Amino acid sequence: MMSPTVLVTGGAGFIGSHLVPALLQRSWAVRVLDNLSPQIHGQIPGRLDWLTRSGIDFQRGSATEPDDVQRSIAGVDTVIHLAAETGTAQSMYEIERYNLVNSQATATLLQAIERAPNRQVRRVILASSRSIYGEGAYRCANCDGERVYPPPRTLDQLRAGRWQPTCPHCAAPLVAIPTRETDPPATASIYAATKLAQEDLIRIACTSMGIDYCILRLQNVYGEGQSLQNPYPGLIAIFSTRLRRGLQLPLFEDGLCTRDFVHVSDVAEAFCRAASSDEPLSSTLNVGSGSATTIRDVAVALATALDVEPRMEVTGQYRLGDIRHNCADVSALRSSLGFAPQVAIGDGMSRFASWVKGEPLPEDNLDRANRELQARKLMG
Repeated sequence: MMSPTVLVTGGAGFIGSHLVPALLQRSWAVRVLDNLSPQIHGQIPGRLDWLTRSGIDFQRGSATEPDDVQRSIAGVDTVIHLAAETGTAQSMYEIERYNLVNSQATATLLQAIERAPNRQVRRVILASSRSIYGEGAYRCANCDGERVYPPPRTLDQLRAGRWQPTCPHCAAPLVAIPTRETDPPATASIYAATKLAQEDLIRIACTSMGIDYCILRLQNVYGEGQSLQNPYPGLIAIFSTRLRRGLQLPLFEDGLCTRDFVHVSDVAEAFCRAASSDEPLSSTLNVGSGSATTIRDVAVALATALDVEPRMEVTGQYRLGDIRHNCADVSALRSSLGFAPQVAIGDGMSRFASWVKGEPLPEDNLDRANRELQARKLMG
């Protein structure tokens, strides 16, 4: 019997470079559609030689081009849709591009599936984002421990250094708690809005076509192979370059923002399990470590793994659209796919540091990116 074929859009990127080999190990036939964007890949480096590996059908093309997409889905059993523009800050002034590459490309993919003369696609799996939750879930002690969802922090709050969200009912300080898939969306950036649009398109179109789907809301993914050239997403990559160059690490706000950092190998495993599930899914699942880590602690852990002394500065700066805290409830991931992320933050940092030490030292582009945001009044 022939192996099932999976199409991975954006499969030459960071997550794809871990996911595609994992799928091959599970005897999937893999097709990759990727435009090899210079912002992500640089000038098509030799490290993409892995795409010529036996079992990979690589098609260079764009997820925004209907002809490329239609050609790529021929004979495909499962689609894993990774192709997207990432980065909250950049999305606030690259609105049209983010909508095209994220929202419209998803519509193009679904239209191609709907129009396929001999439709074989049985499942579509989307790489979504925790950004759709906005600030996410908190607990208010004054409101009998009620689960509350604060709105995005205002410009006045940020200018005044009032970093912590307050209860929308009584204005009391809040305590962050793990966010569940059933918590309401509250998008605070263009990027988040496009990811939520992707989710709605997938859910509605797949249901109408009788195709199974799974939406994986990824938390802060890090690990070996992530882009070191792109200064917009990827805090750990940005910090690694500055540490290697002996530069100061700027900690925004008070340095105590938290994120749920999940290693890319755990993310790849979640996608593999979703693709291989014998049971219908038609569900939305958080993919994270289930633990919150402060930006300061991440900086220290990375410096330790790189064996350098960190020079950190709490800058009091902020970016519009950024959230204060982030931690995922991953109980649904365990129950649906029988899996919980395995890589602890310390181990993940060691693995990342070992890889990055062997990479060419990139230019530090953080200051340039920050100047762009400041010029557009998106950063203070």
